[in-house]
Amino acid sequence: MRSTVAVTVLLASLLGAGTAGAAECPADALGVSRTLVVDVNEHPRVGSWQYPESLPLNDHEVVLTFDDGPLPPYTDRVLDLLAAECVKATFFMVGRMVQAYPAAVRRVYNEGHTIANHSQTHPFTFHKMSVDQASREIEGGFSSLRTALGDPKAVAPFFRFPGLLRQTAVEQYLADHGDMAWSVDLAADDWTHINNREVARRAISRLEARGKGILLLHDIQARTALALPEILQELKARGYKIAHVVPTTADRPKTVTEPELWAARHAPEPKVWPRTLAVGVESPEPVLAAPSPASFGIETFGPVTKVAMAQTFERQSDAPPMWPTPVAYAAPADAEVLPIPAAHNFRYSRVFRMGSAGEKAKPKAEAKKPVRTARTRDSAAASGGWFGAWPAPARPSRATGHQLSVTRPPINLAAPQAR
Repeated sequence: MRSTVAVTVLLASLLGAGTAGAAECPADALGVSRTLVVDVNEHPRVGSWQYPESLPLNDHEVVLTFDDGPLPPYTDRVLDLLAAECVKATFFMVGRMVQAYPAAVRRVYNEGHTIANHSQTHPFTFHKMSVDQASREIEGGFSSLRTALGDPKAVAPFFRFPGLLRQTAVEQYLADHGDMAWSVDLAADDWTHINNREVARRAISRLEARGKGILLLHDIQARTALALPEILQELKARGYKIAHVVPTTADRPKTVTEPELWAARHAPEPKVWPRTLAVGVESPEPVLAAPSPASFGIETFGPVTKVAMAQTFERQSDAPPMWPTPVAYAAPADAEVLPIPAAHNFRYSRVFRMGSAGEKAKPKAEAKKPVRTARTRDSAAASGGWFGAWPAPARPSRATGHQLSVTRPPINLAAPQAR
């Protein structure tokens, strides 16, 4: 009995210390630099991984987001670490996890974090399911969150696709219902089989490369809970600030921002040709000169302007050089007859090997096997040099295709025949 009371008192003291730590922010805590209030109707999709817009963050600003929870004790550990540094984050929760751990959802909300939707059952088929199926997942997740908190206004109209498997029709459904689709700017790969130190290394290195952004983490992973102290410490040491994102309400107007800060990717400046030269404006980089009219066959002779298909007119001495520069082929002045192309200029490479007479070389005929006749068989048998069965007599090959038949000269039977 006494041990039970002691454990209860210890847990109460720890919870009280955590609450006090969250209320009294240490001087060296990371904290929240600002609260960013966004209007979901003006910006229905954010996250540079998939969308042309992202949150209007300043340099070295980070938005921490956690997916797939809640799941004690990992979510509790994450909340303790965030409270120790006075940091606020956005939690995208799964409906069935909310139904299993409603107390964890209430703790996340009571500690000032943003509650968002991550679908009801976390299916990996949002990119190919129908809009009706997707709507049931979306609305089911929102319903579970509102039931757990008991206040519809406590849930932000933010939604993130499971696995970031988006679909345009479903994104349009979210926009029509006043919900903002969230993607990410960078991830720590904490859902893969890596250790906590690698999770922290990837998060910080990718953030350093980008300079700011929405960081994706998962509060259901033990490696994330173990990596979070190092991530927060490195953010503080490297001068990063935490931005907390909330939606607009009737008594909470949107944060006024510059429109260009929402652009995740700045479109390249269109290259107009020919480029115009502004007179009286100092240019920081060299400007290429536009082609002259002479480059297009336009010739000017005093008040007369002529257009020619070939450059045959004599140009004025002060005319700008023609672009592109022509290549001149000059012949000697005393030449009476201009050379003509030689025959070798029209030779082409043959794919067949040529013989000595310039004709196509015939392929070498395969050596024919000796045909065993009755005469050779008898002689071989007499000498005792043949063993085994005799081969069948060779059959003459049949003519195929269009072949040329050559008539042989008649044989003189009276003449002695060669043996």
